[in-house]
Amino acid sequence: MSHLYYLVGAPGSGKRTVGKELSALTGAALLDNHLTNDPVFLAAGISGNEPVSDEVWALCFAVRQAIRTATLHAPPTLAHIFTNYLTAQDQEWMNVERLRQLATARGVPFVPVWLTCPLPELEQRMGLPERAERLKLRDPAQLRELLARAGTLPPPADALVLDTSHLEPFEAARRIVAFAGAVSGSTRPGAERAGAE
Repeated sequence: MSHLYYLVGAPGSGKRTVGKELSALTGAALLDNHLTNDPVFLAAGISGNEPVSDEVWALCFAVRQAIRTATLHAPPTLAHIFTNYLTAQDQEWMNVERLRQLATARGVPFVPVWLTCPLPELEQRMGLPERAERLKLRDPAQLRELLARAGTLPPPADALVLDTSHLEPFEAARRIVAFAGAVSGSTRPGAERAGAE
């Protein structure tokens, strides 16, 4: 059975890294947030070290909408992995709901996964070279300011929560697959949280 996985976490929490392992395990299409952001950022001359204007974010959101719509044309056997950082603002729940609705429209289970990581570890990860390749946030001071100002959306009741600071990406992906199997077999949302940390 295919699934719609949603990996949510702060910058540096390992969303794309875990997503790549999850894709390798399941064959799911990895549609990480920088797949949508980076073409827009590149065209707008944004390197990842400067603020992004509302107008540029609106263009990113338009690309995301197109990708969500495209999943409706995918074969029923294809699973999808979306990733995102969601702030603690109430309107961010709309992003979760959009993907829940997309999973419903595709007739597949929705698998929300919240990746957590202590701030000191997140700060260390800002310097990883692959972050520059993907136009990601790379300044630890900006990260601290962002998380202090905007926070991170708490996980919904039916989410798997994984601390990636001491969890290898493959093991995180393996736990997500096990959790997805439990979600598929449950009769109600949130009926299984085994393995949550």
